[in-house]
Parts: sequence; structure tokens; C-alpha cells
Amino acid sequence: MSALPVPPIAELIAPAGWRAVDCVSDLHLEPGTPQTLAALLAHLRTTDADAVFILGDLFEVWVGDDALEDAGSFEAQCCELLADAARLRPTYFMHGNRDFLVGPAFAQRTGIELLADPTALQLAGRRWLLTHGDALCLDDVEYQRFRALARNPDWQAQLLARPLLERRATGRSARQESDAKKQAGMAVLADVDTPAAQQWLRAARADALVHGHTHLPADHQLPGGGTRHVLTDWDLHAQPPRAGVLRLHAGGYATRLPLAG
Repeated sequence: MSALPVPPIAELIAPAGWRAVDCVSDLHLEPGTPQTLAALLAHLRTTDADAVFILGDLFEVWVGDDALEDAGSFEAQCCELLADAARLRPTYFMHGNRDFLVGPAFAQRTGIELLADPTALQLAGRRWLLTHGDALCLDDVEYQRFRALARNPDWQAQLLARPLLERRATGRSARQESDAKKQAGMAVLADVDTPAAQQWLRAARADALVHGHTHLPADHQLPGGGTRHVLTDWDLHAQPPRAGVLRLHAGGYATRLPLAG
């Protein structure tokens, strides 16, 4: 598939005092993953990073900010815990393909700042391009069609106008379908398109891309220069458990911090 036009690239200039920031993604939090939530909260509370960037799919599904109006809901309880952790340092959230309906009420409730996708982070003397990564998986043609629809404000408004219970049922159905595909070996995520990634990096005046979505953690050297850092997904219920952090340093390099349990 040919490269798509480069989307607008936001910019975030880190304060001069920042020495390191942590990047995570694809936690897919839901009521059945308490260990993953606990691991995230433990890291948010104890990390010595100056900021934390959550690059999409924090939640397995987010059906709308009105879910927060029920104090007993998983969303409300989860956001209360996230708010306590986010008070310790600046925390940012970028929409993923599972939680693209996260809105301003989430940000207000948690104190977590919403971040545009993509965003160029300037940390000391280096620029890092942050994205969830799904928009760069061009070979997944069916998903790209859905993504274009799902990111349309009019489509979102129509969806959010439906009753919350109906949206929850739709979300459960989507999760069950996804799980069935995984069990059948049909859920194979397309990887990031290299020419498109290079095009984004040039537009952002950056030489390092940081993303999640593919669940294929690795550090790739791009042809002609540049690096693509892929974040790991989190599942503390898996055997062996999966979790990890990519730390970006003011010295211009990245390190991986594995978490277990």
C-alpha cells in the first residue's frame, strides 16, 4: 500500500530539567487484568523518570467518558487510582486503536494530559517521534478503513449518542471476536511500513520513532539511518508475564526496563 499523507505533527519541548522519560503502551486494562493494573500503578508510583508517556491502548476498550459517572465502574475506579499516581509527575496519554474514545473528562478526572498522535518530543538535544503506531501499519487495509472512520468526529458523536449499556455490549462483542481470532491464530497484526515511518521522521525532523500497537518489541535500524523502537505490550497474567518500559534519556539514548510481576 502506498504511503498516506503525513498527519499534522504536534510538538512537545521537555523542560530543561528533565533527564529521562518513560514510554509504555498496550496495557489493555480491563476488569480481568488486576495484576497488570497493579504493575502499572507500582511503576508510576516508584519510577524516577521526570514524566511518563502512555502511547495508546491503556484500556482494552473505552466506550465513552460517561462511564466515569458510575462511581462503581471499572473505568471510574481505575481512573481514581491513575489520578493518585499521576500527581507525582507529568503523565501523558495518546489514543490507541482500543481507546480512541477517551476524552476530556478522562483527562480532568486523572490529571493525565492528552497527547496528539503523532507528537515530536524534544528532550535535550534529540527529537523523538511518539505515536501509537497503528496509522503506520499500512498493509492492514481493512483496519485502516476502520481507523479513518473511527477517528471522524461525526462518527464518534453518533456512537457516543447511543445508550451506554448498548456501547458496553458492543465493546464486549468486539473483545470476544478479537479473542476468538487470537485463539484461531487469525489475529496477526501488520507491522509498521518502513517508508511511511521514514517519511514521518523526516517531517518531524527526528531520527528515532517510538511506538507500540504491534506487540513486537524490538529496536530496528532503518535503512539510510534512524531507529524504530517498538514498545512491548503488558500482560502480567501471561506465562511468562510481559511488561516493560522504554526510557528515553536526555543524553540522546534509550534503554529498556523490564518489569516482572
